[in-house]
Amino acid sequence: MSSPAPTSDAPTAAASTGAANSEVTRVGRGDVVIAARKLSYWYGQVIGVNDISIDIGQGVVGLLGPNGAGKSTLLKCLTGQLRPATGMTTIGGQRVWNNAAAFAKLGFVPEQDAFYEEMSGRAFVTHLTRLQGFSKSDAATLAEEAIATVSLTEQAHRPIREYSKGMRQRIKIAQALAHRPQVLFFDEPLTGTDPVGRRTIIDLIRRLGDEGRTVVVSSHILHEVEAMTSDIVLINRGRVLADGNIYRIREMIDEHPHRIYVECESPRKLASLLSAFEDTLELSFTERGFFVSTSEPDLAYSRIASLSVEHRLTLHALTSSDNDLSAVFRYLVS
Repeated sequence: MSSPAPTSDAPTAAASTGAANSEVTRVGRGDVVIAARKLSYWYGQVIGVNDISIDIGQGVVGLLGPNGAGKSTLLKCLTGQLRPATGMTTIGGQRVWNNAAAFAKLGFVPEQDAFYEEMSGRAFVTHLTRLQGFSKSDAATLAEEAIATVSLTEQAHRPIREYSKGMRQRIKIAQALAHRPQVLFFDEPLTGTDPVGRRTIIDLIRRLGDEGRTVVVSSHILHEVEAMTSDIVLINRGRVLADGNIYRIREMIDEHPHRIYVECESPRKLASLLSAFEDTLELSFTERGFFVSTSEPDLAYSRIASLSVEHRLTLHALTSSDNDLSAVFRYLVS
């Protein structure tokens, strides 16, 4: 039986943001490094990726969506691990599928473990680096460099079966870094890590992006990706819902009020002053401050500052929970 054609019923959120799969999604900085056109992939009668076209430049890009959204399938199509039913991917201008030269340009950190458990971490990374075509001595040098990068030098001699979940994640990252690729893919890299390991991985991913590499990070944990990048692609049911900077996405959601949290001296006095303005949609109080919902966030921020100065009300906090990725994502998938 032939595979069904890609479905055309885009989620409501796609219409809200203007992100349509017939268009090319563009994320990252500078020249295009990864280019995919009209990618689709099916698991039997179930579609995993539905007609996605995307250009990715340098820096860190977050691929966000709930479990089962199609993120891992898209990564496998982008890295040549799956052959798409339709469409194609290039990295650095070279077609990825069945192309060893293209594979050599990328590093991949899978979500699932696939280890030789009796091997030491050092032997594991060295072995995989040799498979990239490096000599024994060069592979050993590169492996040590990558292991040091993920702060595992002191544990590198131990068999992987003795590693904690966080250490296993870091040794997977080391094998992806060892051959010094310019393009890296991370599939749920923070799964199972402790707070210290989490911070180590987040800082590493940010540093790789700052170095000018292209880094694609897949995750369903939105606040963690927000710590790595503001350049995002939101995906659900195999389709792109929205893309770009989080603030740009917010601008596209005109009907979604912006919620600001304020802590100050005499919060009820400041809230009363704000209630007189037409763009103030709602006010609610907490023990130490209040939330204001507004249709004009830039104007509201300016007004809060000026009213505080005018009435001598010292501001202790001025934040917006709506700038968290989770607020945007909840709205887009609703």
